[in-house]
Amino acid sequence: MVRAAKPREKKSAGDARIREIFSRLAARNPHPRGELDYSNPFTLLVAVVLSAQATDAGVNRATKGLFAVADTPEKMVELGEEVLREKIKTIGLFRAKAKNVVELSRQLIARFDSQVPKTLEELQSLPGVGRKTANVVLNIAFGEKTIAVDTHLFRVSNRIPLAKGKTPEEVEKGLLAIVPDEFLQHAHHWLILHGRYICKARKPDCPVCPIADLCLWPEKTVLPI
Repeated sequence: MVRAAKPREKKSAGDARIREIFSRLAARNPHPRGELDYSNPFTLLVAVVLSAQATDAGVNRATKGLFAVADTPEKMVELGEEVLREKIKTIGLFRAKAKNVVELSRQLIARFDSQVPKTLEELQSLPGVGRKTANVVLNIAFGEKTIAVDTHLFRVSNRIPLAKGKTPEEVEKGLLAIVPDEFLQHAHHWLILHGRYICKARKPDCPVCPIADLCLWPEKTVLPI
């Protein structure tokens, strides 16, 4: 008995589109980096924790003085929660964040020999560290091919679309499945920066978008006639 051949999956067009999107983003910014200032994995972790519901520029202003005196878990614990609150009081939710940063510093000392752990599960076990924060640290500090989904990336991925999802984790898993491996290391940086500066929430700058012809969003902004 001869079995009928299974229909070939029609992925080539979609794959080519995705590859072209990332090729163009990579050509414009071959070596993207996050916009938070840091000097080691610990200060990166702290900066990302502080950046929740705050701008990177605002966090950088606060951490400039902070990291000058507390760039290790031991120094952060010695600084203490009260002084830390004063140093980061310009950042939203600073009281809760100060508590989390001091406690995560204590846990790094007690559980990880003062080193930032290198697994998603261990990072997420620390106070104030969610999945996005953990993925940022794994990607930037340790070179892991992770996707950190913030509000910009979530919007861009659903809007273009690339990987659609109702939650950040759904979008993360969708992107991990479709982004070509050679682009995976920097994929979330490109998408975050694209969402921050071009594919903005209220009025995306479609006329200057390098991937406008590859975007399937029906509500593109146009230049006034």
